[in-house]
Amino acid sequence: MTYKEEFIKFMVDSGVLTFGEFTLKSGRKAPYFINCGNYKTGAQLARLGEFYADCIVDNKIPVETLFGPAYKGIPLAVAAVIALGTKYGYDVSYCFDRKETKDHGEGGMFVGKKLCDKEKVIIVDDVMTSGKALRESVPKLKSAADVDITGMVITVDRMEKALDTDASAVEQAYLDFGVKVYSIVNMEDIISAIRDGIVEGKEYLDKMLEYREQYGAAQ
Repeated sequence: MTYKEEFIKFMVDSGVLTFGEFTLKSGRKAPYFINCGNYKTGAQLARLGEFYADCIVDNKIPVETLFGPAYKGIPLAVAAVIALGTKYGYDVSYCFDRKETKDHGEGGMFVGKKLCDKEKVIIVDDVMTSGKALRESVPKLKSAADVDITGMVITVDRMEKALDTDASAVEQAYLDFGVKVYSIVNMEDIISAIRDGIVEGKEYLDKMLEYREQYGAAQ
């Protein structure tokens, strides 16, 4: 299997990707649901970090530091930076932000690597729904130093139109910030994995295709 197929199977086995009928926050009725909160063991987090590393290396994204937005992005950045070192021999740095700037001790907004001008930074997060994490992260990073944000890596690109535009959240992120968003897998990959028998769920395939047809952003 490719690392993308392995990741889809990993999501299903971890109870993160499930099929059925779900009402999303947007009000849409979806035949699938992604709950990244179901990653909860050390082994799962270690494996997840490897998939992030695979995506970074596969897409040849330049990187010196991984940034994990608080709070969900923190363990993801830590897992990914470890995997880049142990699996690929890339010893890169990481940092994350505080929700509130610390006014004592070492102070500041960031923990970990002190950012420098021109530093190549990748933002790491779980999924992108509205682009809020990116919208909040870019000014924080730029306030610390004139860093080069070379990309953002997420687990799944839903490839869905937002409620107020025909562009997907990933496409809108590039339009708004000039930051390319890379995903370990996208909805087409998941549909193909079902079709090819990588994971169970062929009984939901027609509904997956219908949902994609109705809400999918043009690629």
